[in-house]
Amino acid sequence: MNETASMSVLPEVSLSEILSLTSPRNACRAAAVSKEFMSAADSDTVWKRFLPPDYDEVIEQAVSPVAFDSQKKLYLHLSDSHILLDRGYLSFQLDKESGKKCYMLGARELSIAWQDDTRYWEWGHIPQSRFPEVCILREVWWLEIRGRIAAVKLSPKSTYVAYLVFRTTGYVSGLAVPGKTKVIYGGTEMKTENVYLQRPGAIGRTGHVPVFPCRRKDGWMEIKLGEFECNEGDDRVVEMAFDEHEAWKNGLIVEGIELRPK
Repeated sequence: MNETASMSVLPEVSLSEILSLTSPRNACRAAAVSKEFMSAADSDTVWKRFLPPDYDEVIEQAVSPVAFDSQKKLYLHLSDSHILLDRGYLSFQLDKESGKKCYMLGARELSIAWQDDTRYWEWGHIPQSRFPEVCILREVWWLEIRGRIAAVKLSPKSTYVAYLVFRTTGYVSGLAVPGKTKVIYGGTEMKTENVYLQRPGAIGRTGHVPVFPCRRKDGWMEIKLGEFECNEGDDRVVEMAFDEHEAWKNGLIVEGIELRPK
């Protein structure tokens, strides 16, 4: 009897327990082996293990009800798309490969210098955004965007990367100048210089490797702010920031700051 045949005659509960110790990808692959494997791989025993321990508390905060009839369908729903929490200003999703938590702080959850002064910024909704409102830059010299999140919300024993998520309007200027980013957590401050929201035509010698934005699958742009290790049981706060004070600028649309496992 080969290994596959031997495992297929194990009690379903035992096979489910074994698969729950692997990964979502491996569980999906196992479902193609046989009917017995499919039954075990689709079981709530397996997929509940892949979900965060506090998943029920998270979905209770959802702005819209989250409907599901199995733990697998819930996992796939949360990893294929996001849900909005806290009045719609916080976005939650699962990393499909690991099941770790991903959050995006919407613009309303951030501290943006002069954000409520209509001479410099305006609030509005655009159909491309997941949030009810984004912050749209009219004109400003002092660009300062900051976000904070409690580490306890994140998946423990994980390395996270923070990104500023944005796009630009049809008319934009002043963004092709170097800014600075930082992430502060657990007494450690990670700083990065020579960070650009828009690629310049030419870059002078600065001694720092330039950091440029990348386009995301959803059409938005993102720039890395920094990374940090999230420790288990840590109740401290993660602080993230982007600063640039070198030129008058306009045309920036701020969606939020996203934290994803590395």
